[in-house]
Amino acid sequence: MEKITLGKTDLDIAPIVFGGNVFGWTIDEKKSFEILDQFVANGFNFIDTADVYSRWVPGNNGGESETIIGNWLKKQHKRHDIVIATKVGSDMGQGKSLKKDYIINEVEHSLSRLQTDYIDLYFSHFDDESTPVEETLSAYETLIKAGKVRWIGASNFSADRLKESLIYSTKHGLPSYQVYQTGYNLYDRADFEQEHEKICKDYGLGVVVYYSLASGFLTGKYRSENDLNKSQRGGGVKKFLNERGFKILAALDQVAAQHGVELASVALAWLIQHPSITAPIASVTDLNQLKSFTEAANLILSAEDISLLDQASNY
Repeated sequence: MEKITLGKTDLDIAPIVFGGNVFGWTIDEKKSFEILDQFVANGFNFIDTADVYSRWVPGNNGGESETIIGNWLKKQHKRHDIVIATKVGSDMGQGKSLKKDYIINEVEHSLSRLQTDYIDLYFSHFDDESTPVEETLSAYETLIKAGKVRWIGASNFSADRLKESLIYSTKHGLPSYQVYQTGYNLYDRADFEQEHEKICKDYGLGVVVYYSLASGFLTGKYRSENDLNKSQRGGGVKKFLNERGFKILAALDQVAAQHGVELASVALAWLIQHPSITAPIASVTDLNQLKSFTEAANLILSAEDISLLDQASNY
């Protein structure tokens, strides 16, 4: 499978990233191993997780996803073939923080759970506006010098704070965010396009996006309120059941039928072919669902296909 370089890093990634939030939440370790084995066998190589996954599940403390990935990496003996991204800064019980001491302490827990001595890409998961950007970047400088982190990224930052961090790095010779992670899909376009896209282009940032399938809405399986009980995530889909949402589904139906592929494959291919996006993040809970990843990676949408999808999803 053809790889793409993530921003200005030396990380070469396949065009879809596996979202590790499902590990230890909607799938157990055994199922997670099966899916990861197949994901890699299909030619993909990038797994995204976070220290906080999946703390929201009753009985969990956070770190469950990293632990499963770590156990899988140990069994695989393919650490150098896999790109691992994880994140720091979410609330692990003491509130959100990007303070230097906190980051330097938390990275050790992530490394231990992942059973690795380095993290390829370490994200500031959410901004901590009470901490100056220089303190956070100084923590990353320490970790990069120690060989514990290779590259850094930012996620869910305001445009102003992202830009402030990038300018400070350049001026003071500190490590710079090379990747931006945000929510983006055919339905949710406005925030990234209006706030962050220009900054990412200007600074040559790689962009990986979550909610690529709008909580499953863009797979086409939710077309009425009666469909919302089809999965644990159905409740989050209700807001898409409106005129614009149905227009997007109609365009996806049309393009998917032309190419003989699933709707999810078209929604992911639209992201893959988007000039500002390096790769979408998506997750599955069933081996059969991985088919859409391979279809999307191999699908070449025509200019007409892209125009149809762009117009249907205009806001």
